[in-house]
Amino acid sequence: MARLLYRDGLMLVIDKPSGIAVHKGPKASRESESLQDYFNALRFGLPRAPALAHRLDRDTSGCLVLGRHRKALAQLGRLFKTGHIGKTYWAVVEGSPAEDEGRIDAPLGRKDATRGWWMKADPRGQPATTMWKVLGRAHHLTSPVTWLALMPLTGRTHQLRVHCAEAGWPIVGDCIYGSAPRVGGPALHLHAHEIAVPLYKHRAPIEVRAPAPLHMRERLQACGWKDDSRAASRETRLASV
Repeated sequence: MARLLYRDGLMLVIDKPSGIAVHKGPKASRESESLQDYFNALRFGLPRAPALAHRLDRDTSGCLVLGRHRKALAQLGRLFKTGHIGKTYWAVVEGSPAEDEGRIDAPLGRKDATRGWWMKADPRGQPATTMWKVLGRAHHLTSPVTWLALMPLTGRTHQLRVHCAEAGWPIVGDCIYGSAPRVGGPALHLHAHEIAVPLYKHRAPIEVRAPAPLHMRERLQACGWKDDSRAASRETRLASV
């Protein structure tokens, strides 16, 4: 329950930890753990467990939306598919963008058939757009890093990771598209910080924020971030069923 950020009659928003898959993949063994294994504890009196309304990568942390029943899942699915849900990610990237904000338009396609979900920039691929803004810079470190807000306007697989790498500043801890080693390197510094869901007519979108994960805080602080997790928890609305 400690990771429950929002709850009402239609949806839940939980703070997904980094390093755990949201569901079992097609090649996963029965013993492998996934976040979905724990959804039964989130029924809150309903006959069925909630289900995923969207996905986050195994190594991405932050706001994950669950639908509490079939009708809610259908509604949330339409909102995600039509781009009506606002998403803001925090990332710490290697290097320092020349500008303070910008837009990345780079279609994405599968890297090759042997690499599963790995993606690449491909002019023949699906359109993909990301807005970005610098929130802080750390030039004093041995290896400069930058704290970014990333706002994806499309929802392609690994979109933010590929777009940042293509722009010349890969995400810290990215062992696929960046320079991080597969073993012994930092965890991926990508966090689904805020989500805005226009779930109810004639009401403002439900805005939920997830606090910065522990593995990102050292570099975030170097970029000027101050711990606002207490303030964020006060702002997050927890509605009754």
